[in-house]
Amino acid sequence: MKRSANKIALSIALLLTIGVMSSFATPAFATPGFTAPTDRSDLIKASFQKDFKKAEIIGLETTNTYNKLTFKMNDMVLYAFYSDNGDLLAVTRNIKSTQLPIQLLLDIKRDYANYWITDLFEFNGDGINSYYVTLENADTAITLRANGSDNWQFYSKRSK
Repeated sequence: MKRSANKIALSIALLLTIGVMSSFATPAFATPGFTAPTDRSDLIKASFQKDFKKAEIIGLETTNTYNKLTFKMNDMVLYAFYSDNGDLLAVTRNIKSTQLPIQLLLDIKRDYANYWITDLFEFNGDGINSYYVTLENADTAITLRANGSDNWQFYSKRSK
């Protein structure tokens, strides 16, 4: 299960890191007296409505590895990732640097003063809360990961 979660986390991190945020509008699913889901998207939407009763689905994107629902809850846009059988894999949200735990923010300011933040999100899957940040300068883009409020760990690097 841990290997699968790491694979999903990698897929999600890469997806968000390269800025692929496309989705298409889909109406909310839950209506009184609905019948059993007839296809994959109906199953995913039914599971979502069970997990997030008061949320509004904005979009649904399916891939070979997961199903991504973009939704709005409490005036926040979040992303839920589901398996094909309707199991919730992870929830992510974009955040501001000021929403990071203090130590993580200080580490970035101290160790990466010559970089700027181009992507930052919170990831929650398998009961683990993680943060992913992409930092860039003129030549390089670096992605770091922190589990909880622990120190940043190197995740990936690419030259521009």
